Amino acid sequence: MSVHRVEITLLKAGRTKIRYPAELFSDDGTHLVVRAPWAGAGVRDFGFVRFEPGDVFTEHYWRDRWYAVKEVRSGDGTLKGWYCDVTRPAVVLTDRVEVEDLDLDLWVSADGSAILRLDEDEFEESGLADRDPQAAAEAGRALDDLELLARGPGLTHLLTAVSGRSGV
Repeated sequence: MSVHRVEITLLKAGRTKIRYPAELFSDDGTHLVVRAPWAGAGVRDFGFVRFEPGDVFTEHYWRDRWYAVKEVRSGDGTLKGWYCDVTRPAVVLTDRVEVEDLDLDLWVSADGSAILRLDEDEFEESGLADRDPQAAAEAGRALDDLELLARGPGLTHLLTAVSGRSGV
């Protein structure tokens, strides 16, 4: 079985923020799952988590949802947690996945004890509410929905429910 590679392109304010290769794990027509190593240069320490070379991201994108969920594991397989990006629904092309980052993020630690809403100030400063009030409202709802899931059944429940299997 050959490995199908795709390129993930994260856009922000109409510009490419980052682009990196990933391995396509599954695609049911709505929900797409890819795996990729940490694509950043060196270590990125957020204070609540460190992303570093060797980390593996299992990334979940939807064509009909306003977010992406990235399960983060260290090189030895230890779960670090989930980094959730509020985005416009993914655009999936033959060998490329494009998502537009809308600035809002949610971090959920592996044990669920830390659930952090991130970058709300950047979201306000982006001017999206003035330029595209409907998108801004969808973004706010998406962040709220992710937080409710994290505080309730958990993100593992979401990812297992949509994929129909565990361990994704």
